[in-house]
Amino acid sequence: MSSGGGYEIRIKASAEKEMDALPPRVFPRVSQAILRLESSPRPRGCIRLRGREEYRLRVGQHRVLYVVDDTARVVQIVAVRHRKDVYRPGS
Repeated sequence: MSSGGGYEIRIKASAEKEMDALPPRVFPRVSQAILRLESSPRPRGCIRLRGREEYRLRVGQHRVLYVVDDTARVVQIVAVRHRKDVYRPGS
C-alpha cells in the first residue's frame, strides 16, 4: 500500500480485518489518515505510547496504533479500533 511517498505503509492482517469492520462513514477517514503517514509518520497530534514502541493516531472515536521503522522507512499498522477497546490487552 505505497504510492511513492517517503515511507511504505504495511498493515497487519489483524488490523486489516479491524478496518473492514469499521462503520462505512468512518472507513474513509481512517484510510486517509493512514495514507498520510507515508509522508509524515509522526504527524501533529500523534502520541508515542508509554512503555511501548507504538504510536497512536486519533481519528475521531477510533485509534490507529502503528510502529515506525526509520531505517527501513516502513510504517506498520498494528491495530485500528474504537478508543474504548484499543488499549485493552487481548482485544
